[in-house]
Amino acid sequence: MPAPLPELCFADRYERLRYRTALLLYALVILIGDIPGVRADVGQYASGGVLHSLGYGVLALILFSGTGGGMARRALLSMLMVAAMGALDEFIQSFLPYRHGAVSDWVVDITAAAAVCLPLYFLWPKMVAAALDKGAPLPEA
Repeated sequence: MPAPLPELCFADRYERLRYRTALLLYALVILIGDIPGVRADVGQYASGGVLHSLGYGVLALILFSGTGGGMARRALLSMLMVAAMGALDEFIQSFLPYRHGAVSDWVVDITAAAAVCLPLYFLWPKMVAAALDKGAPLPEA
């Protein structure tokens, strides 16, 4: 039987799966974003700042949930991973004639990660407990 969604999103035993999912999504961002014309087509619906904020914010969330340890460790490693991912993305774009790497995009990536990780630092344990019903009283028999 497949695991229910709260288990997949919050249980410790699925941390590795969530971490690998973030890496896979990042690879897709790089591959799809570097196809000629795709970024220009998507740009008709959302600006680069919006795309970077959403994309790297989601990556930060999944990385935070997929990293083990305390909240400070999760937040720090997630922020560092997003910073490295964003830098690599901009570095790759700098070699493509139809794209350009921009430090401002990288700053947006890091800002999005901070905007996600800071609240999670405080809320994650409560979110996990609520989602997995930890500490809830057992029903009377």
